[in-house]
Amino acid sequence: MKRNVGTIDRIIRIVLGIALIAGALMGYIGWWGWIGVVPLATGLMSSCLLYSLLGINTCPVDKK
Repeated sequence: MKRNVGTIDRIIRIVLGIALIAGALMGYIGWWGWIGVVPLATGLMSSCLLYSLLGINTCPVDKK
């Protein structure tokens, strides 16, 4: 997959994903906290399918 997620965007996604998963594990936010897997995965892979569909690219290296 082509990279389309920039550095700041990646950091936000990873932190948000970890926070949601941790909240789910500790029982603070319930089962829906497992949705944090999505931003965590897209942050780690630097690629977002929704960004691709919408034509968004926040990665300065791969902008063309």
